[in-house]
Amino acid sequence: MLKQEADGVLVHQSEFMQSNAVVVHGEAGVLLVDPGICRDELAGLAMDLSESGQSVVVGFSTHPHWDHLLWHAALGRPPRYGTALCAAAVQARLSDTEWKAGIAGMIPPDILEQVPLDDLFGRITGLPAEATQIPWDGPVVRIIEHQAHAPGHAALLIEERGLLIAGDMLSDILIPMPNMFAPEPIEDYLAGLELLEAVADDVKVLIPGHGSIGDTGDLHARIGQDRAFVLALREGQGSSDPRLALSAAFGAEMSGVRDWQVQQFAERRKAGGTS
Repeated sequence: MLKQEADGVLVHQSEFMQSNAVVVHGEAGVLLVDPGICRDELAGLAMDLSESGQSVVVGFSTHPHWDHLLWHAALGRPPRYGTALCAAAVQARLSDTEWKAGIAGMIPPDILEQVPLDDLFGRITGLPAEATQIPWDGPVVRIIEHQAHAPGHAALLIEERGLLIAGDMLSDILIPMPNMFAPEPIEDYLAGLELLEAVADDVKVLIPGHGSIGDTGDLHARIGQDRAFVLALREGQGSSDPRLALSAAFGAEMSGVRDWQVQQFAERRKAGGTS
C-alpha cells in the first residue's frame, strides 16, 4: 500500500528489509524510484497507481544492487535511468550469460522464487556522466552522485518538496556498507556523507532505501551515526551501534557483515592499505 510522505510523494515499503519504493508525482505521470521487492508487491504497486489514474513515465535505480533493479510488466515500459557508472556496472553483469544464477545467489532463499529475475531486470539507461537532474516533466530531481556504497550510487534531492531519497545510506535498521571493492572505501563513504550533509538543512523528509522515514533531525543524527561507524571500522575498533543487532535479525547474510568488514580492513592494514 502506498503511503504519502510529502506533497506528491508516496512510499511503498516491502516486507523484505523494509525496502522503500518511492513514487513522485509529475505533470503527466510518476517517477518510480527503486521499486521492489517481490513479484506480488510490484504488481500491487502497479495496480495502486492504475487505480489512482497514474502511470509510470520514468523509472530510476539509485545503484546497481539487485534489490534496486527490479521491475514488473504491469508498470509499463518507460525509460529507466541510473547514473552512467551505475548503468555500466549493471550492463557488465547482464553481459554474463549466467547472470541469473549469479543474482539468484545473492537473494535470500526464502524469497528467491518471488523475485522477478526476468528480461526486465536491470534494463536501465545510463544518464550522461555530467547529468545533474533526472530528465522528466515533474519537479526538479537533483542527482547527488557518490561512490560510498556502490559504483555510481545516487541520492535524489527534490528541493521544492524538501525530500531526500538516500538510496542505501542513512538507514535506521541496517549498518553502513561501504563498497569494499573500491580502492578507498572509507574515504568514499565519508565523502558521500559530506555531500548529504551539505544539503541536510534543506531536507524535511528523508527516505532511506531500507528502514524508517525520517525528518531533518533524523537525517543529521544518522549522518553522525554512519560517520562514527565507518571511522571505527577503519581504526579496527568495536562498535555499539544498535543497528548491528537489527541488521543481524534479517538473517545469516546480514549477521556476518560486520565481521567480514572488520576482516577486510584488517587485511588492508596488513597489506599497507590506507582505508
